[in-house]
Amino acid sequence: MSGSGSGRGDSPPAEGRRGVIRAVWRFLVGQPLQLAQAAKEQITPVEGLSALSLDALTSVAYGPEAILVVLAAAGVGALPLVLPVTMAIVVLLAILVFSYRHVIDAYPGGGGAYAVSRENFGSGVSQLAAASLIVDYTLTVAVSIAAGVGALTSAFPDLSPWTVPLCLGILALITVLNLRGLGEGARAFLLPTMLFIIGLFAVIAVGLVHPLGTATPLPGTPTVPTHGLETVGTLLVLKAFAAGCSALTGVEAIANGVPLFKQPRVVRAKRTELLLGVILGAMLVGLAILAVRFHITPRTGQTVLSQIMSEAVGRNWVYYLVSITITVVLALAANTSFGGLPVLASLLARDNYLPHAFALRGDRLVFSNGIWVLTIMSAALLIAVTGNTDTLIPLFAIGVFIGFTLAQSGLVVRWWRRRPRGWRHRAVINGVGAAASGVSTVIFLVAKFTEGAWVVVVALPLFVLLFHRVRRYYDQVATVLRLGQIPPPPAGKPTLAIVPVTSVSLLTFQVLSEALSLADEVVAVTVALDFDQQHQDGSPERPATTEGTTTTDSVAQLQRLWERWHPGVALEVLHSDYASIVQPIIEFVDRMRTRRDDQIVVLIPVVIPTRLRYRILHNQLDLVLSHALRTRPNVVVARIPLTLPILDHPASPGPRLRDASLP
Repeated sequence: MSGSGSGRGDSPPAEGRRGVIRAVWRFLVGQPLQLAQAAKEQITPVEGLSALSLDALTSVAYGPEAILVVLAAAGVGALPLVLPVTMAIVVLLAILVFSYRHVIDAYPGGGGAYAVSRENFGSGVSQLAAASLIVDYTLTVAVSIAAGVGALTSAFPDLSPWTVPLCLGILALITVLNLRGLGEGARAFLLPTMLFIIGLFAVIAVGLVHPLGTATPLPGTPTVPTHGLETVGTLLVLKAFAAGCSALTGVEAIANGVPLFKQPRVVRAKRTELLLGVILGAMLVGLAILAVRFHITPRTGQTVLSQIMSEAVGRNWVYYLVSITITVVLALAANTSFGGLPVLASLLARDNYLPHAFALRGDRLVFSNGIWVLTIMSAALLIAVTGNTDTLIPLFAIGVFIGFTLAQSGLVVRWWRRRPRGWRHRAVINGVGAAASGVSTVIFLVAKFTEGAWVVVVALPLFVLLFHRVRRYYDQVATVLRLGQIPPPPAGKPTLAIVPVTSVSLLTFQVLSEALSLADEVVAVTVALDFDQQHQDGSPERPATTEGTTTTDSVAQLQRLWERWHPGVALEVLHSDYASIVQPIIEFVDRMRTRRDDQIVVLIPVVIPTRLRYRILHNQLDLVLSHALRTRPNVVVARIPLTLPILDHPASPGPRLRDASLP
């Protein structure tokens, strides 16, 4: 019996390759951290802006533009409405900020809308909240990176053909930084975050006081008709409001990631939430005022933010410096999701709605499985839309606004049930927020359904179905394993070891030695292909034997060698009319299972060549046999490897063997 496999006895070249890979990986993600070092990866309020708030802060790059694109349908005369629409969005922002400060107070364990819904509405609604957050987090990564690359290609149009590779490269960088730990990522992103905030406020200040680039010609052509095509009515304004609400995504991320902050976590998280609200609100209002003042219109090849910057400071080195900073921070805004989704996935895993692997921390004390899954989903989305932000925007914000609505509605229920001091004041704020975000959700669905929002409507029940199926499986496992019940005292069984063999060799010696060390009784089995009878029946010739099988003639030779060797183990010959070694061994194991109450262990000999390319020269029967036996109850399958030093390394001295030749 021979084949290739993994286990003990890895060859030096293979071990060397693994060593190089491990060294490179450790260089990228860092050395493992002890549990006592977890505090190093926790963040402060300022670091919280770069770790959990960049999504919301950088939404100023596409939120105002989304409003103008909708208003442009009514002609240039409707564009000044960007300011009142933005003011309404800022009012909703203030309500959300105060509501999520309440969420942080009430649910310091994190989870945001999922935790609120689970306690106040039950499992069904909480699964909808979790699904909406997962969709939002995935879209946040894709939109943020695509918007960052879009800003870069606006400043440097020659890079447009490289949009998708640039998106995937940035995604890979963010993934590695997050695998190193949230704290390291937050500190790495802190400088560009501060440059972004200071730079954009400087642009707004110059534009409001004394713009420097009003005579700068803008590339591209306006996409707004000079005459109105739609009446500026309530529906158009509501559609513009819904589009601009994409600027509010990310407000919930701080409440979802409270456990990531340093102690006192609740105080620091609430400070970060308030700081986010003030900065984001000021940016949105400032950009809306400048958009009206400079008569900004949507243009081909130019973002609205790029146009405002050109008008405010001119298309000079300052413009390019701020553009690069915005590009970097927009791309890094995906970090918000990497801080939120892994924590959410760990809570879902704890509640048996996702595989338990999502609740495991990696060597760097991060939920690395959640990070990898988010990376894969985001990469697939970026490739599918070729890095186009406009394709993603209609899908954006629906999921997060469902979460907004459920979180605030759940808080109203909480205050009503518990009625702590000041509960009426809190319930009013959360009730207004729930109503506003609920109306916004409906507007989103109606206004954006045919533009792609239907994808989210389909995705949400699919995620809920996934949660339901995973939970049902874990419930069934708990029933079968009788989790929570005390089993009777364990009782040992006699062990029978079954060893498939084809020859007398060093490999056979090794596996039988292992078997005798483990089992009370050992049986060696070999399979004989009964071709003799076929030949007598008129077969023109015998088929060639295959590795791992023997004909009746060679079995006789093996039996004579076995008697000379006398290993103290019986040799059982299994006859087969088929050219396969697997089925006769399975049938033998099944017979032993029905006739005896022993614990059966099947030890499969495996040859491990020193070079990977040599492994294909073996028949892989160990893989086939172990796969076939893996579902048998009360059967333990193990592969016993023997390193085969060929060509590259001298053979290690083994036990002395007698000459096995026969007269």
